[in-house]
Amino acid sequence: MHGHGNQKPFTCPVCGEQRPAATAVHGAMVRAPLVELIHKQKPGWTSDDALCTTCLNRLRAEYVEDVLEDERGSLSSLETRVVESLREQELLSSNLNAEFAERSTLGQRVAARVATFGGSWTFISLFALVIALWIAVNAVALLRRPFDPFPFILLNLVLSCLAAVQAPVIMMSQNRQEAKDRLRAENDYRINLKSELEIRHLTA
Repeated sequence: MHGHGNQKPFTCPVCGEQRPAATAVHGAMVRAPLVELIHKQKPGWTSDDALCTTCLNRLRAEYVEDVLEDERGSLSSLETRVVESLREQELLSSNLNAEFAERSTLGQRVAARVATFGGSWTFISLFALVIALWIAVNAVALLRRPFDPFPFILLNLVLSCLAAVQAPVIMMSQNRQEAKDRLRAENDYRINLKSELEIRHLTA
């Protein structure tokens, strides 16, 4: 008994190209909307003929593209990518964390780490400890000449500078998170749209 590797290639009647026998799809398996598209391109094709999976995927993409254009007019870049994924049988799901990390700049990554540390209990504890030590050293009679005597003007200046720097860092981190959320939402939209189109094609 011969395997697929030993079968002779066949010539696809739709594209006219010679394809491996394993890629042949019998015409009876093709759904009605695609049969109409095939008849427009190859009027002599019948359901007794076969076609290659490359042509089948291309026809599926053309069908869903026509459906989307009828419903929504011109296609957006996201919808165009979904159609292309149907044509090439690509997976739309991806590792968003790795993809976003590649897009992030050094400044964005540093801002994210600083914001993460600044919003942790470790930072709050260390910050409270530093302030307590600062006040103790300058208020208690440990030094004859404290470097920042009451009312701790230098401490207030340091805190103001820290707040002035921390605010834009937090904003940069928030912008980075918003961009990541947009990327996730776009990916979810593409996956959902492709699933909807696949189901619509199967029930057509």
